Parts: sequence; structure tokens; C-alpha cells
Amino acid sequence: MAALLLLALILSQLDLVVTAANTTVDPIQGASRDRAALLSFASAISSDPGGALAGWGAPGSDACNWTGVTCHRVKHRVVQLILSGRGLRGVISPAVGNLSFLVVLDLSDNFFSGTIPPVIGYLSRLEQLSLSKNLLTGSIPVELGSLHQLIYLDLDSNQLSGPSPRTLFCNCTSLQYVDLSNNSLAGEVPLADECRLPDLRFLLLWSNNFEGSIPAALSNSSKLSWIDFESNHLSGVLPSGIFDKMPFLQFLYLSYNNLSSHDDNTNLTPFFASLRNCSHLQELELAGNNLGGSIPPLIGDLSINLVQLHLDENAISGPIPPNISNLVNLTYLNLSYNYLNGSIPPDLSRLRKLERVYLSHNLLSGEIPVSLGEIPHLGLLDISANRLTGFVPDTLSNLSQLRTLMLHQNWLSGTIPASLGNCVNLEILDLSHNRLTGRIPSDVAALGSLKLYLNLSSNLLEGPLPLELSKMDMILALDLSSNNLSGAIPPQLGSCVALEYLNLSGNNLQGPLPSSVGALPYLQVLDISSNRLSGAMPDSLRASVSLKQFNVSFNNFSGAIPTDGIFASLSADSFLGNEGLCGSIPGVSSCETKRTRRPTPLPILLAVVGTICTIFVLVCSIVRRSRPCARLPTFHRQGLIATVEGENPQHHPRISYRQLVEATGGFADSNLVGGGSFGNVYKGTLQDETPIAVKVLDPRCGVEISGSFKRECQVLKRTRHRNLIRVITACSKPDFKALVLPLMPNGSLEKFLYPPNDESSPGLELRQLVSILSDVAEGVAYLHHYAPFRVIHCDLKPSNILLDEDMTALVSDFGISKLMRGINEEESNNVHESSAFNSITGLLQGSVGYIAPEYGLGGQPSTQGDVYSFGVILLEMITGKRPTGVIFDEGLTLHDWVKGHYPHNVETITLQAPLKDHSSVLLAESSLYYKKLRRDVMVELIELGLVCTQLSPSMRPTMADVANEISILKQDLARHGGEVDAESCSTPNSPSF
Repeated sequence: MAALLLLALILSQLDLVVTAANTTVDPIQGASRDRAALLSFASAISSDPGGALAGWGAPGSDACNWTGVTCHRVKHRVVQLILSGRGLRGVISPAVGNLSFLVVLDLSDNFFSGTIPPVIGYLSRLEQLSLSKNLLTGSIPVELGSLHQLIYLDLDSNQLSGPSPRTLFCNCTSLQYVDLSNNSLAGEVPLADECRLPDLRFLLLWSNNFEGSIPAALSNSSKLSWIDFESNHLSGVLPSGIFDKMPFLQFLYLSYNNLSSHDDNTNLTPFFASLRNCSHLQELELAGNNLGGSIPPLIGDLSINLVQLHLDENAISGPIPPNISNLVNLTYLNLSYNYLNGSIPPDLSRLRKLERVYLSHNLLSGEIPVSLGEIPHLGLLDISANRLTGFVPDTLSNLSQLRTLMLHQNWLSGTIPASLGNCVNLEILDLSHNRLTGRIPSDVAALGSLKLYLNLSSNLLEGPLPLELSKMDMILALDLSSNNLSGAIPPQLGSCVALEYLNLSGNNLQGPLPSSVGALPYLQVLDISSNRLSGAMPDSLRASVSLKQFNVSFNNFSGAIPTDGIFASLSADSFLGNEGLCGSIPGVSSCETKRTRRPTPLPILLAVVGTICTIFVLVCSIVRRSRPCARLPTFHRQGLIATVEGENPQHHPRISYRQLVEATGGFADSNLVGGGSFGNVYKGTLQDETPIAVKVLDPRCGVEISGSFKRECQVLKRTRHRNLIRVITACSKPDFKALVLPLMPNGSLEKFLYPPNDESSPGLELRQLVSILSDVAEGVAYLHHYAPFRVIHCDLKPSNILLDEDMTALVSDFGISKLMRGINEEESNNVHESSAFNSITGLLQGSVGYIAPEYGLGGQPSTQGDVYSFGVILLEMITGKRPTGVIFDEGLTLHDWVKGHYPHNVETITLQAPLKDHSSVLLAESSLYYKKLRRDVMVELIELGLVCTQLSPSMRPTMADVANEISILKQDLARHGGEVDAESCSTPNSPSF
């Protein structure tokens, strides 16, 4: 609730209001009338058994003791009806209009449908009305204009339509808070010139269909601190005589309307001049209005408290005024997609708190100021698509927080500064479409922090490909095309194991295409056209299951084009200009027409040697398979590295079966903390007071238990990551197999989301929710992309996500995981055998509700299946709904349910999210700030969850992409406080309410 302070004020005056009521009414008759009205109200509502209304109407019960009901302590008349967030369904009965002493009516965060009863307008003592976040339709009753005592009105996030009644804004002169946002209201903002709302503090109308100009009568509300008209159809000139009357204005959102500037959309000065009196202004958003004119120099006279300035997607021209640097508290500056010209002011470096700067898609010229390297917290710098010249400043290497650097589509020259290799947090570097020369610096090529892409294409770079590129083991896209690079393609590129896109076209590269490049496990696009490469197509390309686009045109390749794998789907366009190639692809010369050459002794010799080697490998394999089974591995206490031949076993803890029995009280039921399809988990304490969890596998599962145990051992002994469960040791007997794990004091995410009936969940802080999702994404991304071998978890769900004492999330339970690559031959055979019973035809991968839809159609386990499961968990955490519950209750998948409410009913989606509610301790401004912050975060998570759970696996992102997106969200949230300070009860840099 965004204005709890107002509610406190209302309640403090409650006794006065009720005492002043009509004393001629018989208290006994009045109380009886209120009871009857409440029962009639309840009859139109359906709620869960044992829910909020379970005790209503019990014989002999006092209505004043019913849930959500508060009465005056003397007159016993109902003065408050508060049923917010109770999961109530049905309609709002007109009987509520008989509660004639009602001061507070709060039915927000429920599922009420139908229309708003006009009789609410007859509740003459009503001071607070909140019906937000429901499913209400129809128009706002004109009768609400009769609520002369109304202070707080919140109808946001419904499906209301039609015009808003003028009487509401003209007669309710006590209003301080109005929120009609996220509906479908139309017409003009109904604030006539003669209307006076002298105490109005908050006016939120965003995401509606309001049209017309911003009403001049707003100037009568000099106490306004928050105005949000974003995403409507407002038009007309930005007012110059309204906001100057609002000295307390903090947040002004006018983006994405059809507003213009003065003098036929050529003059922004009058509007900005009117804001100079708004000394508390913190955020100003004017994006997407097609505003004309130039940024006036007096922009530097705006509030020193300004932290965000959005002027993007307009038609603003002229230079960036240097005195914009007077806004020393700016953290976010967006001037992109305009027609700005001139140079970038060097004085921008005075904005020491800047975190994100967007100046792209303008007409800026001159050099990049070296002083930009002096902004200590800068994490994103985008000045792409301009006309900048000169060198890339060496000083940019001083930006220790820099994550994204985008300088592409300019006229930059000179060499790439080797010092950029010092930007150890850099994730995106795009210098493409410039005039850069020289070699690619080895320090830049060794930037292992790059996670998304490195783009140096369309420059004048020369020299060989640096071997240090192999250190980019997390990068997803590498584009070095259209340069003058020479030499061979280094086989070390095969170490860039996460690569999905590789473009080396348009260079002077020579030699063969290394097999290691063709073997990249996730490569989807490979373009090496227009070079001087030669040799045959490597066999590794035929085995690729990920490659979708392949182009080797205009090279010197020779030999027969294979017919299987990716080659079966390619056309002749992929092979143009290679006269030595032949094959069965239409448009390519047939191999039968090629002149047959006489074999030379060297190929014959190589063939003989190859045959001998093959026979030797097969014999070795048979001998190895005939050896006795190796003993079960034990584990380091510190991590997940298993005992292998040559290691000293004395460093590994040895815990006997008897010690496990003693630690768990004989595996007593009182120590049982969980269970699954393969066994149970018990808590215990070792003799040295170490708390442990013992996962005992059920021997009745037969061959499945053996395979599950081996598979989990194989995963845990070779992987090491802060977000994966570690193993203390393992214990194995013919009839007993167990893994000994650290005991997680906060249990699993499952128990946190859905506590037992006798417990209540404390809820998550917003930053905790994002942090948990980030931890899980990082752990799974490691398994998919960066581990020594690839692991598909196959059973991601909340019960398999454990929370340690710091609420760090750890992915656990690899019992049905699928191991992919990077293990030796003997282990490959074991994996193959274990895979037989975790295939789709044997054991369905995962748990109901989390299983990727393609698995049910016979698809094989894949990393995209894990992405789907993670997406379900994400949606589950922000909706508070079990995926199975939605399926059984409404016949929808969780994806379909969320998609059906997005984007118009975000609050409905997040209604049951397991988040702590700060509204009871926050003041109006801080509560509204938190509400906006929470909504922004939830919108980003909803969109990410929907993308992850798309029906088509090819349309889902990789876990590396997902982890990066959540990491950025987590960092942005941390920069903005993560949570509103409940103790100070105020927004950052704002006065108390």
C-alpha cells in the first residue's frame, strides 16, 4: 500500500469522525444493521475453506471480532473493512453501502470482478478507498465524487474503462493520493480549471488511454510530489506554467505520449525553466515524445537532487550543453536516438556518480573525451552510431566497474588500446564499423570476463588471430569479420567452449579449418567465407548437433562435401567459389565429374598407419573393459574433487557406516529432512560437531540406484562452483550407498516457498529473491557451459535448490543428470549405460510441472530443457503458484497463465509472490518508491521467465544468457539500495513525508 502514512492519519482521526456521527441512531440497531450488511457482503464472495471469512457469521460471534473488521470501541459501528490480499473472489456486494460509519475500505490485491458499486459513493465518512489489483471492469462510478472526506483513492491495475468522472477531481477536495494507473481509462484528464485539490501529493495515471493536454488546473495542487502520466496519448505543448508551482515535486514521468515543445516544437527552454523551482526533483522522464528543439543551457540549473534524466527517442538537436555537468548526483543519463551534434562535453567527468550513459544514435562528432575515464562508477558507456573521430582513449581502462563498452558505427581510427585488457569486469565490447588499424592486442584477446560478445568487425585490423582468444571461455559471440587478418585459424579457438556465433569472414586467413572449431559444442553460426582457407571439411562438423548456419564460400576448400549432419540441410550458397569442392548438393559439381587422381604413396601410408592405430585403440578398450570395477571414489572435505590414481588418500575424510548411524540416531524418523524417488535425506552431527546431511539411496531401486549413485558421484567429483552443492564424502557398501553433504540451515527453496501447515514463511526481501535466482542461474550456466564436461541437470525444481546460512542458493541432486562431454573412455561407457534408464522412454526427465514439453514428445534431454525448468522456477517464485496447481486448477501451464495476464495485470501475476511487505512501516513516498522498484524488477523477471518457458527449445536463451541478465538486474538493484530503508521511512535523497 503506497500511502500508509495517510492511513495512519485517518486512523488517528477515527475517534473524532465517529464521535461526530449522528448520535440519534440506536447503537444496538446500528450494530445489527452493520452485521447484516457484512453477511450480505460475504455472501457474494468465495474464499478457501479456513480463509479470511471462515469465522464470519458464527452464532453468537461479535462482528467487530471478524477478520478484517474494526469497530468503534464505544458505538460498536464498523469503521474499517480491510481484506487486502486475502485471495477473495466474487463481486463487491452493494450491501457494503449500508456500512454508513465506514472510514476505511480496502479490498485490494484480490480477485474481485464485476463493477464498482455506485453505492460506495454514499459512504459519506469514507476517507480511504482501495480496490487496486483486482479484476474490476466498467467505468468509475460518478457517485464517487460525493466522497467529500476521501483522502486516499487507489484503483490501479484493474480493467476499468471509459472516462474518469469530473466530479471525482472537483468535489473530493481532500484527496491526497490518487492512483488510477494500469487500466484502460480514456478521455481527458478530468481536472477542470475551477477544480481545487490543494492537498494532492500523488497523481498516478500511467498506462491508460488518456488524451488531450496536461490540465492547467494541476498548478492548483502545489503539494504534488509524484506525477506519472507515462504511456498515454497526451498531446499538446509541454506546460511552462504548471510545474513551477510545485516546489515539492520529486518524480515527473511524461514519457511515451505525443507531447511537443514550444514554438511549433522547436523550443524546450520554457519547459525546463519551469522546473528550476522544483528543488526536490529526482527523476525526469520525457522519452518517446518526438520533442523538438535543443537542450537549453539552463538544464544545469535543475535540482541538484536529480538522479535520472531520460530524454531519449525524441527529435532533440543541437549540442549537449556543458553545464549539464552541474547535475552532480546523476546516475543515469539517456540522450540516445536524437539529433544531437557537436562534441561530447569533457565536463561530463564531473558527474562522478554516473553509472549508465547512453548517447548513441546521434550526430555527435569530435573525439571521445579522455576525461570519461575519470567516472569511477561507470558501468555502461554507449556512444555508438555517431560521427566520432580520433583514437579510443587509453583512459577508459581506468573504469574498473565497466561492463559494457559500445563505440561501434563511428569514424574512430588508430589502434585498439592494449590497456582495455585491464577492464576485468567487461562483458560486452563492440568497436565494429570504425577505421581501427594494427593488430588485436593480446591483452584484449585474453579478456576472460567477456560473457556476451566481442565485435571488432568492419575495421582495418591486420596480423594473425591472437592465441589468447582461447581464454574467452565464456563468450557467446565473436565477430572479427571484414578486416585484413591473416595467418591460420588457431586450433586453440576450440577452447572458447561457450561460443554460439563465430564470424571470421572477409579476411586473408589461410590454411585448414581446425577440427576443434567444428567441434565447439554450442556453435550455431559459423561464417568463414571470403578468405583463402584450404583443405577438406573437418569430420567434426558432421557430428555437430548445434550448427544451424554454415558458410565457407569463396575459399580454396577441396574434396567431397559430406552428406550427413549439418551438410544435409545446406544449399550451394554455402560453398560458392570453392572450385575444389564436389558433392551431391544441387548447384555443386558432382564428384563423379571430377578428374580422378592417382593415389600417392603418402596417403596410402597414412591410411595404413591410421588403421593400425584404430586396431590398437580397440584392443586397449577391450582390455580396459575387462578389468575389475574401480573402487567408489571418496571426496575432499573442501570441495568436489574425487580421489584419482596418484592422489594421496590421507587428505580425504573417511566416515564409516557406523559413524553415519551414530550421527543420525540410527537414521531416525525424527532426523528425516526430505525424501525423493531414490531415497531419503537425514540430518546429523559428527563427533567433531560438524552438522551434516546424509543422502541415503534406497537399495530397492535396483539398477536405477546404482546408476543414480554413479552419476551423482561423476558430477560432484569433477565440478566446483559456489552455487553447486559440495560433497564431504561418500559411503558405499553392497547394500548401502550414501552421500554425505553439508547441512543447509535454511533448508530448500521448496520449504521456503511452501512452508508446512504449522509454519509460516517469513518472506523474501526483493534482493534475496533476485539473488537466489542469480545463484541458481550461475550454477546451471556453469554446468552447461564452463564445467570440465557438460551436465544436463534434468530435475531442476525448488526442492533441489538448497539455501545456506547466508541464503546463498546451491543446486543439488544430480541423480538423473545426463553427462555429455569431456570424460575418459571408461567413464563414457558408464555414462552411456546410465543414460539408458534416464532417457525419455525409460524414466521421464524431471518432475511434473517442470518437465520441458519436448520431453513428452520424445525429445532427448538437452540444456534447453534445463532452461525451461529454470523458467518455471522463476515464474513460480514471482507468482507464488505451484506449476501443478495452475495446471489442475485452471488447465493452463504456468507460462500460459502468466502470459494471459501480462502486461496489463502485472500486479495480479505477483499478487502471491513470497515477498516481505514493507508497506506497514514505510511512509507514502518510500512505499511508492519501493512499489515502483518492485514492479520494475518483476516486469523484467516476468519477461525473462516467459522467454525461458517458450514452447520451442530453439527460442529459449542459453543459461549463460539468463545468468548474465539476472546478474545485471542484481547489480542494478544493489546500486539502488535493493530495498527501501524501512527505518528511515523515506526514499533516497527525499524529505520525510
